[in-house]
Amino acid sequence: METSRDRILITHVGSLPRNDVLTELLIKQEAGETVDAGQLAAEKDKAVAEIVARQTAAGVDVGNDGEQQRVGFQTYVPQRMSGFGGESIRPHPRDLKEFPELMEVQKRRFPRRGKGHNNPQAVAELKYLDTGPIKEEVARFKKASAGQFKEGFMTAPSPGIIATTMLNAYYDSYETYLKAIAREMAHEYKAITDAGLTLQIDAPDLAMARVINFQDLSDAEFQKLCEAQVEAINLGIKGIPRDRVRLHVCWGNFEAPHLFDIALDKVLAIFLRAQVGALSIEFANPRHAHEYPTLKTIGFPKDMLLIPGVIETTSNFVEHPELVARRIEEAVASIGDRERVIASTDCGFGTFAGREWVIAPVVWKKLEALRQGADIASQRLWGKKSAA
Repeated sequence: METSRDRILITHVGSLPRNDVLTELLIKQEAGETVDAGQLAAEKDKAVAEIVARQTAAGVDVGNDGEQQRVGFQTYVPQRMSGFGGESIRPHPRDLKEFPELMEVQKRRFPRRGKGHNNPQAVAELKYLDTGPIKEEVARFKKASAGQFKEGFMTAPSPGIIATTMLNAYYDSYETYLKAIAREMAHEYKAITDAGLTLQIDAPDLAMARVINFQDLSDAEFQKLCEAQVEAINLGIKGIPRDRVRLHVCWGNFEAPHLFDIALDKVLAIFLRAQVGALSIEFANPRHAHEYPTLKTIGFPKDMLLIPGVIETTSNFVEHPELVARRIEEAVASIGDRERVIASTDCGFGTFAGREWVIAPVVWKKLEALRQGADIASQRLWGKKSAA
């Protein structure tokens, strides 16, 4: 995994805006409607090539395919795994239940989008069917990105976010279900790292699920579930060198008050049990921007990279580069090592097809601000102008 040896590198969390044509095709495919396979492949080729070019133009060092090839960061899984059927009745976030007016506004804002709720549920033994689709995604990205990034990565969902999205109606316990998912997703995790890419495990379940699936539990009860979810991650990536895996955790990439989020100091120690080489975590989120001191009080491992979110992903404000630089400097101070910090966004900009909070032109401006802020911070941290 790349480190910031002579300047602060920048990355992002994975999803980037999809164009309208690709969005419509992906949503239709997810809904079971007929989609022309040739047209879909051609649109994916076009979108991945464009998204790679956009990232390099913005100065991204560690990039990916922008999840252009998926309808959602985790909801694509039933297309690749048997054992799902029926419908999950997943709770709405506590914030939206407490503020129903906000839920109505969001329904009007995103009338047609990829599924975030009411996906299939597990109704039989899970079986990962074929690594062909993930290998196709990897090949398309590698072809488009050859020589463009210092490092390429590919995302895949954690067992926990799959389990809390596609609910269990078959296995005898939540823990058994987690292990079954980990066993099957291991095929996808390994295919990504075997191709020479860094694997990013997306695990919003480790924080966000507190206000969705587990909103009626105590913090202590949620912590126990988090421990099981991290164990499942470790099971799924067993045998993969930890420096080939980074873990993303967030409190949910949706606009809401976030009044009921669990505090970082209650879960960070659990996150750090994951056998990964880097932790990507929100710090631009207004409800969590104050939590850098937790990295000191809990203690951040000397052999782990920190990928702090210093760009917020649900508003069309473009952060000033000076603010970005200050956030990066605070991150560096919190772990005491400039080389182990890679600056990032809080979350993805295209979590589900058709549900983009930030318009595409502003996304690129935000990534440019990330690059500019990282360069300012680099000049201060290394005492010289950073190399482009």
